[in-house]
Amino acid sequence: MQEDGLNPMFSQDQSDKEESVNSDLPMMPLSTILKSTSNFSDECKLGKGGFGPVYKGVLPDGRQIAVKRLSKTSVQGVEEFKNEVILIAKLQHRNLVRLLACCIEQNEKLLVYEYMPNSSLDFHLFDMMKGAQLDWKKRSNIINGIAKGLLYLHEDSRLRVIHRDLKASNILLDHEMNPKISDFGLARTFGGDQSQANTIRVVGTYGYMAPEYAMEGLFSVKSDVFSFGVLLLEIITGKKNSKFYLSDHGQSLLIYAWNLWCESKGLELMDPLIEKSCVPSEVLKCLHIGLLCVQEDAADRPTMSSVVHMLASDTVSLPKPTRPAFSVGRTAIEQGSSSNASKHYSVDDVTISVVRPR
Repeated sequence: MQEDGLNPMFSQDQSDKEESVNSDLPMMPLSTILKSTSNFSDECKLGKGGFGPVYKGVLPDGRQIAVKRLSKTSVQGVEEFKNEVILIAKLQHRNLVRLLACCIEQNEKLLVYEYMPNSSLDFHLFDMMKGAQLDWKKRSNIINGIAKGLLYLHEDSRLRVIHRDLKASNILLDHEMNPKISDFGLARTFGGDQSQANTIRVVGTYGYMAPEYAMEGLFSVKSDVFSFGVLLLEIITGKKNSKFYLSDHGQSLLIYAWNLWCESKGLELMDPLIEKSCVPSEVLKCLHIGLLCVQEDAADRPTMSSVVHMLASDTVSLPKPTRPAFSVGRTAIEQGSSSNASKHYSVDDVTISVVRPR
């Protein structure tokens, strides 16, 4: 049944001017989007990602939507836009954000998503007041939901999907605080028996990138596992990995967690805000799993199916992790790049694209 305001195909005139993205995905007229967002007014603006601003909209039937508007100067070009549309239109899972429609009209490239009323995980996790509302039960549910969503991408969907930019700001929360993985503009798909690939265009976020990806451009499901491990440690601590070294500890979150685990002081890592609500054994198990995910050698990291199994079981024996990888940031990447490398940084020094000769 066709939904109001959604046209399942381009008009003939539009298809002559614009390249069709995916005939399976409904197209929403620009006029409908403009009306729903009050012409992209600042009052409707939810935030700004690496590829452009996101606006809240209300359709004529009362449904709330989130509209991702590709910036004219965005590093995400037409290919990444089409990639996100084609990819996410084929993915259906309770822990993935749902794409409702898209629009390519009058030089606008727009993605229309289901609206997530509780914003993104980082909005809550790294804020003292809001973080207090994330008790251990909620954090545990978020961890499990992200793991199941990632497992679906890696093993259970029709395509093997590598997200490549898993981070707290790309985890959206619905009205019940259930997590949904979003932002597939950088995702890559694998077919057949292919399990890894190389790229000369490294894109991602400081603090979440696996070392083999940041330094060598090699990505696989295990690079997503690394990002998940970082995210897991952030959820336990309530601290952002990319800024952790600036704290009194003077080391990365990964190494600090590793040292505490080796000294059997893992609970000292825990966010004080969840001290009263936590189950100590569950926190320690999640810490252990997080450390397994951020091991330096990708081959040593578990698959997401193993992670989901370990999270669900109280009796499974967990292997001993090795020392975590060095937390990759801008300095590390610059040192690992050749002197002739061309580097492009975003305004907020978060998303990075490094192009270097092979």
